[in-house]
Amino acid sequence: MQIPKATDETKDQFRALVPDAPGIEVKAMFGNLGAFVNGNMFAGLFGSSIGVKLLDPPSREELAAIEGTGPFGPLDRPMGGYVSLLAHWASTPTMTAAWVERAMLEVGILPPKKAKAKK
Repeated sequence: MQIPKATDETKDQFRALVPDAPGIEVKAMFGNLGAFVNGNMFAGLFGSSIGVKLLDPPSREELAAIEGTGPFGPLDRPMGGYVSLLAHWASTPTMTAAWVERAMLEVGILPPKKAKAKK
């Protein structure tokens, strides 16, 4: 499977969308980035695409109903619970930031993830 890589500019734009709040961390993932709250991923970058994890089915349905959104991740194995934002997300920063924050709040209610033991 070929994983698209995000450009430095896209990574900077993604970082700017992630809220600066306690427990929030942005980490590199396979040439892309993931945003985590208390160790749980709530948003990710896959090439030039941003996806958000929405736990609430009505939230997922609301976002999925917007034309231009869709599955997030590899076409043959999209990530469950995630919806890809509009392809032109960089030109709609207010809407994009609102969905990223909404995902952070929804995922933020999950119990903190425990770090895996190092080998």
